Amino acid sequence: MNDTPTPGMLDELLEPLSRCLDPDSARRVAEFQIAPRVQARIRTLAERANDGVLGDEERLEYEALINAADIITILKLKAARSLRSNGG
Repeated sequence: MNDTPTPGMLDELLEPLSRCLDPDSARRVAEFQIAPRVQARIRTLAERANDGVLGDEERLEYEALINAADIITILKLKAARSLRSNGG
């Protein structure tokens, strides 16, 4: 059984949090970028996964990074939507 939340569930989970953002915080979240070092690590792990050589610890790290990136992406989208709807 897969216990990973679906995108719809993540969206629902994060909605109340996104409503807590004032315009300045929403702008900062919307503009947030994942650090280049982290992006490079994700690319490396993705390549190793595609090549079928990802170890157990690497697989856990990769899954955690992807899950975190999904959450960040949803928050960024919600922050940007909030700014647009509030004229920011």
